[in-house]
Amino acid sequence: MLAEIITIGDEILIGQIVDTNSAFLGKEFNKIGISIYQITSIQDNKTHILKALEEAENNADIIIITGGLGPTKDDVTKHTICEYFNDTLVENKSVLDNVEDIFSKYNIPLLDVNKQQALVPSKAKVLMNHYGTAPGMWLEKNGKVFVSLPGVPYEMKALISNEVIPALRKQFKFPYIKHKTILTYGLGESLLAKRIEAWEDNLPAFIKLAYLPSLGRVRLRLSAKAMEKKLIDTEIQKQVDLLLPLIDDVFVGFEEDKSLEAIIGTQLTEISKTLSIAESCTGGSIAKALTANAGASKYFKGSVVSYATESKMNILGVKEQDIESHSVVSKEIAEAMAKNVRTLFNTDFGISTTGNAGPSKGDADADVGTVWIAIATQDSVYSEVFNFGNHREKVITKATNKAFEMLQKEIKKK
Repeated sequence: MLAEIITIGDEILIGQIVDTNSAFLGKEFNKIGISIYQITSIQDNKTHILKALEEAENNADIIIITGGLGPTKDDVTKHTICEYFNDTLVENKSVLDNVEDIFSKYNIPLLDVNKQQALVPSKAKVLMNHYGTAPGMWLEKNGKVFVSLPGVPYEMKALISNEVIPALRKQFKFPYIKHKTILTYGLGESLLAKRIEAWEDNLPAFIKLAYLPSLGRVRLRLSAKAMEKKLIDTEIQKQVDLLLPLIDDVFVGFEEDKSLEAIIGTQLTEISKTLSIAESCTGGSIAKALTANAGASKYFKGSVVSYATESKMNILGVKEQDIESHSVVSKEIAEAMAKNVRTLFNTDFGISTTGNAGPSKGDADADVGTVWIAIATQDSVYSEVFNFGNHREKVITKATNKAFEMLQKEIKKK
């Protein structure tokens, strides 16, 4: 079963907003066995919409359209859908009541243009939008399902979860799709592929492996698709059991369960340990990744973004003579930062980063891309130096990822 997604709106095409709707739809459809054939973003223009609908009908069984359902003149999607289905717009009383209730609730004057939200194609099944004025619309043609949804993400998501997916499950029988994504750290894609080559060559035909590299990380995604759920569950687990001994030193967890930062948080909680951070060149990105997870306060006690040399001395207590002797980008300063932030927050682990992300050298003489990362515990402190290249964003991301890699190795010792 194939689906195609059509997103409508100039705001997507000019980069004013990011299309998060397609990512959500792809993930939710994949869960129920629907494969996305294509994602198309187009202007809110009648000619473009008609062409996209025709192409999508030839490509897929289910077509999801998001956006273009506003009350203003630049939103022409409803009228164009009527033309495509040789239909006319009619007023839907339930939708009109919903519009009136929303405007009354917020004490906003209801204009005639707002009442036009209640106009829907006569052939459409209305999907009531309880979070906005534009309803979802379900139409069928030549055995294909077309669903038009508002582009506002929280409105679209509610309609997909509460209306569209239950209706699709009722109407169609879908194959079972399962993904298992293994998170690895510290080994490049080519080296990892070489290590597991024999295992990969012996995968069953219905299981595919994808390498998903990023800065300092490689995700291995196993994907299986079949009508029998038990077969897939059993075989995926069998292959994971065969794989893990081959990558034990770089394996950190499974993405479907939690993000890597959340996995580290769980590990810290399980051993009742706490963490604090002193960041210079990473500018708070390590702390941001940790606090993106609910419950981080159980193990993450605080951070200092000691970006300037003065803050390293005034807040973290790094000695001026040490900075003068060794430079701010050095083993000695990184280790002092890690030890001192651990003391400052009274935590079990302290992490620090100090480096030169570029493009200029700043307060240090170190080459652009040089980063020292240190980890302090109650008993010891150690550090490593890296060169992450000459692209600022890349340096920051790789340093952040490497800090997590080093931390997890330290956690495993406890």
